[in-house]
Amino acid sequence: MSRIAIVGGHGKIALILARLLVDDGHQVSSLIRKPEQSDDITGAGAAPVIIDIENASTEEIIESFEGHDAIVFAAGAGGGNPDRTYAVDRDAAIRCVDAASATSIKRFALVSYFGASVDHGVSPDDSFYAYAEAKGDADQYLRASDLDWTIVAPSSLADGDATGTIRTKEDGAESGTEVARADVAEVIAAVLRTPSTVGRMIEFTGGDTPIEKALGA
Repeated sequence: MSRIAIVGGHGKIALILARLLVDDGHQVSSLIRKPEQSDDITGAGAAPVIIDIENASTEEIIESFEGHDAIVFAAGAGGGNPDRTYAVDRDAAIRCVDAASATSIKRFALVSYFGASVDHGVSPDDSFYAYAEAKGDADQYLRASDLDWTIVAPSSLADGDATGTIRTKEDGAESGTEVARADVAEVIAAVLRTPSTVGRMIEFTGGDTPIEKALGA
């Protein structure tokens, strides 16, 4: 059994992930900003930890991470406000990487998006630019860290039940195909129990390959 902290614990993917990890026998802490979200967290079998990740210092994040074995960064500003996007999707992610390193937590999974890169090619005039910049920078910072990292990079998200199957970029997936949030949660859970995913960016869409097989390819 491991202790796993999910940053951005009230997101749709994070709530599904918490249930999956608890079912796998792990203890899960879900970091959330609003105390009124606590019931949803406990309902998923996790323990709520109240922290405003957007404004928390690295030292405050370290306190929240103490005693854990792995971190999942699933927080996001939700788009629409470039300043908040940079503050959460880039700056908070970077502080979480630093905090994990400072507490000797080696395993770190970060949720990004299919096609993310510092060379993303998105025009500064595009409303997606701030998100692309933030994610590209956060991904690059994690890659350069001393952590056992994996970047989980799904295509456009959809609701619906998990299929248990995906298609990776290596298998010909393209970003225009959607993937269910429930399958993204399944991928994150599988990543945490699959050592061969360390040091990899997993770009994927919905597909027909069982997740465990797709990750082992």
